Amino acid sequence: MHLSILLLAPALFFLFHVLLRLGRATFSSLKDVPGPFWTRFTSLWYFNRLRHGSFEHENIRLHQQYGPIVRIAPNQYSISDISAIKTVYGTGSQFAKSAWYDGWKHPAQWTVFADRNIKRHSDTRKRFTSLYSMSSLVHYEPFVNDCAEIFNRRLIEFTENKKSFNLGHWFQCYAFDVIGNITFGERFGFLDRGEDIDGAMAAVHKVMMYSTMIGVYPEWHPRLFGLLSKFKWSGAGGRAYISKFVQEKIRLHEAESKDTEKGESEHIQTQDFVDKLLIARNKNPEKVTDYHLFIMGQSNVTAGSDTTAISLSSIMWHLLQNIETLHKLRAEIDDFTAKGLCSENVTFKESQEMPYFQAVMKEALRMHSATGLPMWREVPEGGAEISGRYFPAGTIIGANTWVAHYDDRVFPEARSFRPERWLEAESYPEKLKEMNQMYMPFGLGSRTCLGKHISILEMSKLIPRLVRDYDFTPLRSDWKTENYWFVKPMDFDVHVQKRAKSTQ
Repeated sequence: MHLSILLLAPALFFLFHVLLRLGRATFSSLKDVPGPFWTRFTSLWYFNRLRHGSFEHENIRLHQQYGPIVRIAPNQYSISDISAIKTVYGTGSQFAKSAWYDGWKHPAQWTVFADRNIKRHSDTRKRFTSLYSMSSLVHYEPFVNDCAEIFNRRLIEFTENKKSFNLGHWFQCYAFDVIGNITFGERFGFLDRGEDIDGAMAAVHKVMMYSTMIGVYPEWHPRLFGLLSKFKWSGAGGRAYISKFVQEKIRLHEAESKDTEKGESEHIQTQDFVDKLLIARNKNPEKVTDYHLFIMGQSNVTAGSDTTAISLSSIMWHLLQNIETLHKLRAEIDDFTAKGLCSENVTFKESQEMPYFQAVMKEALRMHSATGLPMWREVPEGGAEISGRYFPAGTIIGANTWVAHYDDRVFPEARSFRPERWLEAESYPEKLKEMNQMYMPFGLGSRTCLGKHISILEMSKLIPRLVRDYDFTPLRSDWKTENYWFVKPMDFDVHVQKRAKSTQ
């Protein structure tokens, strides 16, 4: 008798959940929102599509098929209207990040990126905004110069040995070393060897895969994280590795640092990120704690390499696939160089004065943004009307950057790489405003990426130099990418040769 009950219990539990899902699907006020059939009953459809690593393209197709609101899972909806995006992500929005972001942190901790607490996130950003501001870039530029020069030496070696190489991989080496230099005052050394030192790159990649997938079922994250953290091959293990990596870097940095008060007054031009945080912590340990120091260092390492490397790859890839655009940009850089407005080691200020380069960079990040999944948010108390539809509190909604950037209503012929569209729009303020409202490679509103300006600094100093000094030949007309939150190119193989400069 007792055995029969024990055997029957799981079956009844399963039946209960099936009936519950059927009931929700049948009586939900959102039951008529279109989407793939199985998304009405289970998140497995979404989980499976994420597993394939190309959801950015599928997300675009879903909206083309079903319209501005698409069901992705039983309580999850992808949105695309410009008015909806402004409502959900605009400054002052009360749409908190959804539980999907829990997978991006230790279950017992909080981080800036994954923080779902709107007030705490706002307070934390205020502590660190100045470190990532445009005005701080002048202090970080020497760190970037150091890495750009080493990157240049590696390219010269490739021109001499005439070997092909994965430019995307070397962009990641560059971005990793830059963020190490800016954060800890020392490069990791990726540019010296071109290898994954200590498995840091692999660890970041594992974190991306694990966090993306576990976020579909966030309730499993606290149950699995502790166990999986013991295994280096797992994403949870990758996160544990990065945490120890950052803690050790901070420990060594603090042990070897000079007197911080002296550093503040006499070495302001060479202060790295941790230097500045240590000074802030020593001045006000209640406002800037050791934990703040840790989470900001971890955030820089985890997000600061892949995103910039992907953006650099996108710019060069689209230039190499659109030769006329490449020649037009090269002519601008040559002209600036001939006039003495572009130095050998291109400065950030010089790059900002090049209008066509700015348009190229913006268009490339529109065509291939680093992030490729919906930025999930939770509808606040009281519900919200979005795209003419009422969504109850607790509903999960999100816009994918790729969906917004490939909206033909905002970006005509959206699949065409046309930097000129940004220059032409300057004569039509309302059109430019609409384009900028749908342009979000770094996010929008209060959750805009903190490291945005550092990423732009890295791109602005390297790309003009590469275009001016080298000829790259891609080995394929299409590339393979993998989307686990970041849409990472896997096979950007090229040949390179030194270019005879034209400065007439």
